[in-house]
Amino acid sequence: MAILPMGSGHLRIVPLAPGQIKFLIVAVDYFTKWIEAEPVATISAERVKKFLWKKIICRFGLPATIMSDNDTQFASKTTVEFYQGLGIKHIFTSVEHPQINGQAEAANKVILRGLRRRLEEAKGRWIEELPQVLWSYHTTPHSSTNETPFRLVFGTEAVTPVEIGEPSLRTEFLEPEANEGELRANLDMVQEVREAAHIREFAIKARVAKLYNQKVIPRNFKPQDLVLRRTWEGPFRVKKEVGRGAYKLETLKGKEIPRTWNAASLRMSYKYKSYKCHPYGRPWIRLGLSPKWQLNKVGHGLDSDKSYKCHPY
Repeated sequence: MAILPMGSGHLRIVPLAPGQIKFLIVAVDYFTKWIEAEPVATISAERVKKFLWKKIICRFGLPATIMSDNDTQFASKTTVEFYQGLGIKHIFTSVEHPQINGQAEAANKVILRGLRRRLEEAKGRWIEELPQVLWSYHTTPHSSTNETPFRLVFGTEAVTPVEIGEPSLRTEFLEPEANEGELRANLDMVQEVREAAHIREFAIKARVAKLYNQKVIPRNFKPQDLVLRRTWEGPFRVKKEVGRGAYKLETLKGKEIPRTWNAASLRMSYKYKSYKCHPYGRPWIRLGLSPKWQLNKVGHGLDSDKSYKCHPY
């Protein structure tokens, strides 16, 4: 199967497994929703490279695009050269906005939820249960495509252990002579199945986006706008928009800031005029605390003969 755009990332699982293993490297195919995951004790660029080669490329072929988060193991020179050597386009999620890599984030939730249900008290055995969690996910129809990831990848449905205990039609009336012909028919139909799944997924996403966009007030910036980061760092200048809600920033001296930044993590920066006191120019007013603070009700309630301090806020 030639993989279409793929999301990759890592997931930290707190209960340590034997060998101090506490991380999962996770990759998910954007169309079929097929998940690959590998437990590791530490995450390095070399481990990411081996994971992609062994779990993805050697099994399914070269992906057209890989989207990853901004961690150093995905952005190192080793990883970048690996992508370039194989002709894989590599893009990053916006800084502080991993939701852009939604498929990988959803895959992480699926894995964690499945592990919690199966492990209960035996938290350290999550590596043993991981294959069963992935198998269950791969053989369950996805809500957006109405197909199992297994069928979209391999062109036919998997025989599950349930069908052995409670025989299904295809296991009860299996004819070995006709089985090869049925498999050929399934493979002939797989392209139509994938197209139908793609149409269903597109329609669902369009409906969800329409409902969501009705309630959202977009936050847009233009090149040369001054913005602050979420922690009020800055100001920085917007260099250009590189996608819907994603921007490239630069310092006021023209030095480009690495990665892209999402509009949800940015705030508009405004220049204030220079005032001797508070930028809003409000005088220090306290009413009703003691007689000496009472003001004469002249004009706007300010005593023109008094000198007021600036507002401390």
